[in-house]
Amino acid sequence: MGNSSSRSTSAEITSRRVTAWEHTRTLTLEVPDYLQLNGMGVGEFISSPVVEFCGYKWRIKFYPDGIDQDCDGHASALLCCYSQEEGMVDPDVTAKFTLSITEKRSQENVARFDHALKRVFSTGEFAESAFGYCEFVQKDKLEWLSQVGDGCFTILCVLTVESPSPPPELPTQLPSQLQGMLEDGTGADVTFRVGRREFRGHRCVLAARSPVFRAQFYGPMARKDKPRVKVIDVEPAIFEMMLHYIYTDSLPPPSDADDEGGYGVAAMQHLMVAADMYDLERLKLMCADELCKTMDAATVMSTYALANQHHCNRLKDTCVEFMSSKQVLAAILETNEHFMTRCRPLPLSDGGHEEEQVDQRKRFKRARTK
Repeated sequence: MGNSSSRSTSAEITSRRVTAWEHTRTLTLEVPDYLQLNGMGVGEFISSPVVEFCGYKWRIKFYPDGIDQDCDGHASALLCCYSQEEGMVDPDVTAKFTLSITEKRSQENVARFDHALKRVFSTGEFAESAFGYCEFVQKDKLEWLSQVGDGCFTILCVLTVESPSPPPELPTQLPSQLQGMLEDGTGADVTFRVGRREFRGHRCVLAARSPVFRAQFYGPMARKDKPRVKVIDVEPAIFEMMLHYIYTDSLPPPSDADDEGGYGVAAMQHLMVAADMYDLERLKLMCADELCKTMDAATVMSTYALANQHHCNRLKDTCVEFMSSKQVLAAILETNEHFMTRCRPLPLSDGGHEEEQVDQRKRFKRARTK
């Protein structure tokens, strides 16, 4: 009976045990010039921007002349917390934190409290709860720093909040998770036929990212039971790049076939046109930035025509600036006999065209050195 009772008690205690998950965040307060703050008065403070973290609002308060008369020639620093929402079920939060102060120019520690204070912040009825150090750093030391330097320093707080629930996944993990779903087709509910290739996708993801897809899948004229969509006027490789952006918010890595390890001009031109077609404004700007980096006499006119046609004003202005030199314009006229008729992207990579572009670029360089 005794052994049986012991086992039951042990099991009961284990079942009641709750693991606390920890969430860590860093808060900073930049002080540009201590001498401008010195003498502002006991109990007066400046504070860092409010940071919302784990359902609460946090900030650092710095008192240049101390929080009260008992600070004895010291400046004070506190970590403050108050509830983010009215009527929270549990207004108390357990957290531990460290506080330090670093000179901005030399990055040397002026004061440091590495031993983490663990405190329960009570934020009920909109109260602000604060803990920290009344004697955080000597005022004489800060005044000396201002005399030998510029008086700039940073107050750093490393905050760890305990919670009974697991920490949320970081936003930076979401693109890789969505990319995995795109690649393995998990939950895919639509298939795109692009040329001779097929791509699977998720209507809700596509609709959330592109107003065109949203109208296509959920608009008044949408056929919600149509599992296959034929895509025209977009090359398969370009559609694949666009899908990668939609799911990851980034361009895919350049292929080995692209120029000098970067993105090919033709690919960026086609992708910019597709981005405009599907109302992906950020992708269009990303393509424009890449085209600005690779602009030359062999491609500038087609890039200018596309920028004008698809309302990329920044790219169009860059093209105009690039062509403003007489030498550059002469090289453009030499390498683009029919440049005024081109208003479409360059052909996607094929051996002959790539050799032609390389030859044009060589002629352009020779023209500029004349």
